[in-house]
Amino acid sequence: MAAEDYDSQLLESVAVRRRRMRDAVLFGAQRGRRVADERIGKAVAGLVIAAVLCAGCVGWSFISHRLIGKVGTPGQVSTR
Repeated sequence: MAAEDYDSQLLESVAVRRRRMRDAVLFGAQRGRRVADERIGKAVAGLVIAAVLCAGCVGWSFISHRLIGKVGTPGQVSTR
């Protein structure tokens, strides 16, 4: 049983070491700073997406209100 625990610990430590080496090669020494930059970028992207969705909802509401206003009154003639 102790041999299996040792083997699993060894395999896990090798996997952790490989992941750290891969991250060091891919991201360099300033990984902590890049994580903060990525989080700020994701937050800004989320705000932009939310603003675009809100603008789309307002635009859709405006257009649908204008169309309902034209179609909803059959007795009136449009002046345009």
